[in-house]
Amino acid sequence: MSDSDTALVSACGLYCGNCHKYRKGSCPGCAENDKASWCQIRGCVAQRGLSTCSGCQDFEDVDECRKFNNFVSRLFSFIFRSDRKASLKMIGEVGLPEYARKMAEEKLVVLKRR
Repeated sequence: MSDSDTALVSACGLYCGNCHKYRKGSCPGCAENDKASWCQIRGCVAQRGLSTCSGCQDFEDVDECRKFNNFVSRLFSFIFRSDRKASLKMIGEVGLPEYARKMAEEKLVVLKRR
C-alpha cells in the first residue's frame, strides 16, 4: 500500500495511514479491522456499500446521525481537537484519492478543529 492509499481512510473520515497504531503494525486500519464489529459507523457504511459517511444521503448534516455524533465521538473530538465532520466534508468536496493524498502529505490522522 502507498502512503496515500484510499483504503486507509476510515468510515468516519480518519486517515489510518498516519495513526501510530497502524504504523506500528498493531492495527490493520478500519477497512481491514474485522475485530471492529463494535463500531456502528463502520457497520453502517459497509451495509450501505459506501466508503465513508461522506456518501450518506440520509442526513443533511452528519451531526444528525446518532451513530456518527454520539457521546464517545464528542468526547474524542474534544480531547483530541479532531474534526471528523470537516474531514468528511473534504472527502465530499475533493474525493477520496485527493483526501488520502493530502492527509498522507500533511501527516494527519484527522483535520483539527480551529
